Amino acid sequence: MFTRILTISCFLSVSFLFCSSPRKITATTIPTSVDSSAPKSPNPPVMEVPPVILAPVKPPRTDLFLANLLKQQLGDFSAYINQPDSLRLQIIYTKIDRSDANKPIFTDYYFNVSADQYFYPASTVKMPVALLALQRLNELKLPGLTKSSTMITKAGYSAQNEVFNDPTAPDGRPSIAHYVKKIFLVSDNDAFNRLYEFLGPEYINTNLRQMGYKSAAIQHRLERFLTEDENRHTNPVTFYDETGKLLYDQPIQFNQQPYTERNDKLGKGYYKGDKLLAGPMDFSFKNRLGLEDLHGILKSILFPNEVPEKQRFRVTAEDYKYVWKFMSQYPGETFYPSYDRPDYWDAYCKFLYWGATKEPLPKTMRIFNKVGDAYGFLIDAAYVVDFEKKIEFMLSASMYCNSDGILNDGKYDYDSIGLPFMKKLGRVIYEHEVTRKRGRMPDLSGFKMVYEK
Repeated sequence: MFTRILTISCFLSVSFLFCSSPRKITATTIPTSVDSSAPKSPNPPVMEVPPVILAPVKPPRTDLFLANLLKQQLGDFSAYINQPDSLRLQIIYTKIDRSDANKPIFTDYYFNVSADQYFYPASTVKMPVALLALQRLNELKLPGLTKSSTMITKAGYSAQNEVFNDPTAPDGRPSIAHYVKKIFLVSDNDAFNRLYEFLGPEYINTNLRQMGYKSAAIQHRLERFLTEDENRHTNPVTFYDETGKLLYDQPIQFNQQPYTERNDKLGKGYYKGDKLLAGPMDFSFKNRLGLEDLHGILKSILFPNEVPEKQRFRVTAEDYKYVWKFMSQYPGETFYPSYDRPDYWDAYCKFLYWGATKEPLPKTMRIFNKVGDAYGFLIDAAYVVDFEKKIEFMLSASMYCNSDGILNDGKYDYDSIGLPFMKKLGRVIYEHEVTRKRGRMPDLSGFKMVYEK
């Protein structure tokens, strides 16, 4: 979503002595074809994976209650509800009631939700990948290997980057824990790429589809223009403990699985370099994650005991708490990395309810979420909690903010249409929650986090 450049100090020795002056990894020219001299990895056996199943086109799902609520309350934005297809607008609202034992009871409402209507998921794919990285560590069951272990990323194929340290970490050591933290705090692209390289697209897509998220197709790194072959090859990765002892050595991986044939095309023109090409841009080989699956993944992370077992990530209770903390923490509440408030305001990654607000946000309200924006798409999947008023609900939305129909021109309607609409949408649902009757007020203490500042 946002450009992030990871700085490194120097080549790391086995004893983990870090040099003091950092060196930046700069953008390099990426070859349009694979260097034939680059080393090729051996081809491991192909894992069995459920295919992406694209059902016959069905009418979008809309619940009358949600449609009427939005039409009555959105005011100047109600026109978007009357013609949602022009914005590719999709919304899912989950009302949460509580039993006498505080068990959540979910009621889902949909507006124009269709698995057949493609949107580019942008940075929202980072959310499931972050959880899968924590899951993979648990699966390895290696003594001493934790999310805080030093993670060294090497290069073994065309266009791969090496990472030997991370100056944004308190001790300079890159780790799964620090990458997950940066993903949820500011949607760091480099952090996502490191986790993608650790897992590989085969592991990511196999697990997500086995969990029931059939729309998932996460096939490439972010903000790196690589070939399909380069994205199928992922870096060798090694983990060490604090003394320099090797804990795990993972060789280069190659994903041999065939990708499901798709026909996802958007726009009336697009830029390729400085040249404007007529016709739609092909997204068929780009990442894919439907809104209903994204909403379900969010529910699985926040309420793991309330979803079927196969939909749960295999992580610990401590892992969940770690993720919840940084899903809801503001950048300015963070010591490492230190995010300057002028550039990283509280609502930097909070589109729903807050929109483009840059003022300090109240501490009594928290949003546990993951946003994304790219190619004119704006997405947010959020669990909203007001501890003072005892309010909670889930809300996910995606929309296309590109009125001129041209892609890659850097001219999108985020500020004029997308963020104002997301802000209004969040507040409409919030105000409905304030006024609706509840049989029992929720105990939300489990979501109160202790932040760094």
